[in-house]
Amino acid sequence: MTDQLPADLPDRLCASPGSPYYDADLLERGVGVRFNGADKTNVEEYCVSEGWVRLSVGKAVDRKGNPMTVKLQGTVEPYWREAEA
Repeated sequence: MTDQLPADLPDRLCASPGSPYYDADLLERGVGVRFNGADKTNVEEYCVSEGWVRLSVGKAVDRKGNPMTVKLQGTVEPYWREAEA
């Protein structure tokens, strides 16, 4: 799966600043994620090599204010949003 990954995108990326996989510069640039062929806008974290995404579930938050998420397995394809527009 890593053969499909653009050279400048990481294998794993998270939108939460507390995560070791957080990268503000990449997120500001605009990373999009296709999961099982569908473009997803509610992705909190992804991992291409392990084949999973963590999606936020509505507006629900936990007691620390972090979004509630669900982890789904499948085909993950990150891309640059500017390239698609």
